[in-house]
Amino acid sequence: MSAAIFARQDGVWLNEPKRWTAKGESLELVTDKATDFWQKTQYGFCRDSGHFLGFPTADAFTAELRIHSDFRELYDQAGIMVRVDAEHWLKAGIEFSDGRAMLSSVLTKGQSDWATAPYEHDSGDFWMRITVAAGVVRVQASADGKTWPLVRLAPFTAAQAYLVGPMACTPEREGLQVTFSGFSLKPPLGKDLHDLG
Repeated sequence: MSAAIFARQDGVWLNEPKRWTAKGESLELVTDKATDFWQKTQYGFCRDSGHFLGFPTADAFTAELRIHSDFRELYDQAGIMVRVDAEHWLKAGIEFSDGRAMLSSVLTKGQSDWATAPYEHDSGDFWMRITVAAGVVRVQASADGKTWPLVRLAPFTAAQAYLVGPMACTPEREGLQVTFSGFSLKPPLGKDLHDLG
């Protein structure tokens, strides 16, 4: 896809933020108050109020995205999301938790799970990659856009098409500024699981 992907007409907002702009290859947004994606687990509530700009895909794809932000408050988060519907999705990126930036992923199939690990690189500038193929989702993160360690491998809801794109939420506040860039959507890479390229 072209560098001007964020200006394309087929991007669909779920919970469009009040403040956002698309310029060339970048998308800038500021989160609204009390936005989140979560289904039931632990807390019992269902939230589908986070900001997500989804672009349609085929039944298999690889998407990459670069994220710039300054995560400071509990549950501040931004990254990439792939979605079938309100109860079948995955989000992955940085989330502020336990006083620090954490590499975070949430896989939801009716109920959400949550996996985190300390992020040892610059959380203000990072890349995420999602590959979906044959009922499997593979999540990778990168500190430089060149080396892509595995974050998660999991079964995923099979569908003829998905929506994928940038995601941002601030469950406890408003006003997180996020810039997304370098978004690409391609056929699935098909690389070996331990190929970090």
